[in-house]
Amino acid sequence: MKIIFAGTPVFAAAALDELIRAGHEIVMVLTQPDRPAGRGMKATASAVKLLAGQHRLPLSQPLTLKTAEVQDQLRALHADVMVVAAYGLILPQAVLDIPRLGCLNIHASLLPRWRGAAPIQRAILAGDRETGITIMQMDAGLDTGGILLIHSIEITPEDTTQSLHDKLSSLGARSIVEALSLQPQGKLLPEVQDGTQACYAAKITKAEAEIDWHQSAQQIDRLVRAFNPNPGAYTHFQGNALKIWQAKAIDGRAGKPGEVVAIDQAGITVACGSGLLRLETVQKSGGKKMSVADFLAGNPVRTGECFMSALHPAAMHE
Repeated sequence: MKIIFAGTPVFAAAALDELIRAGHEIVMVLTQPDRPAGRGMKATASAVKLLAGQHRLPLSQPLTLKTAEVQDQLRALHADVMVVAAYGLILPQAVLDIPRLGCLNIHASLLPRWRGAAPIQRAILAGDRETGITIMQMDAGLDTGGILLIHSIEITPEDTTQSLHDKLSSLGARSIVEALSLQPQGKLLPEVQDGTQACYAAKITKAEAEIDWHQSAQQIDRLVRAFNPNPGAYTHFQGNALKIWQAKAIDGRAGKPGEVVAIDQAGITVACGSGLLRLETVQKSGGKKMSVADFLAGNPVRTGECFMSALHPAAMHE
């Protein structure tokens, strides 16, 4: 098919690569303008732009798709379909109507669950046991279009947002190629979403990443995994911010929320609202990620010390 592809991050680049491998004709690639990134805040090309450059594909980086000029350019391509994956710009109805077969979105959840910007993180935070990829016929709503194809995968107790992203990226790439192969056979029929089952995956904020030790160990375990790699779950200890990159909920009852109840080379065990959390990989502000064993070598920790939370500062001193 003649495809306009719209996407920006690594998740989208995996789908573009699979479409190229499948032999589709990519008549235009749309991606976000270069953004400042890294310590030097230099303008950095998106993963999709880099891949398009490798394959010498036509590329455009408009600030908006709402102008008549951009829409006329897209109409002139006479594309069969537009494939959209984590693009980051709103597609107005005029653009949705341009391709012969409309616009298909690769969404990283089992719609109608987790519509919105952060479906992977929200699924982990909620303790969902499965997630997946939905290929959706786009409409003017927020992830409200008809479901064309859906594939699910398990969320394991070890999955972080990064590991789940990588699994879904690969699944999404395979799913869009499968969907396009079914289209000519008339087997890709949209199924209306049940709006009563919908929930919203709001964009992640840094404030959400602070650990509240009054929550259960299971909840904090999920928070650590959901915010890995970004923005990183954090707490305060010995007067400094400390990020927690790997932790595990374990059974037991001891101490008040935030209190260190055991220390060994396997980790620092902290009391929670219910249950215990063993911290395994941490990072001091301005430092590198390290195992708790390495952290303890340069940072003496005693049982009875407390991790602090701005959410319950008084409780940490009780």
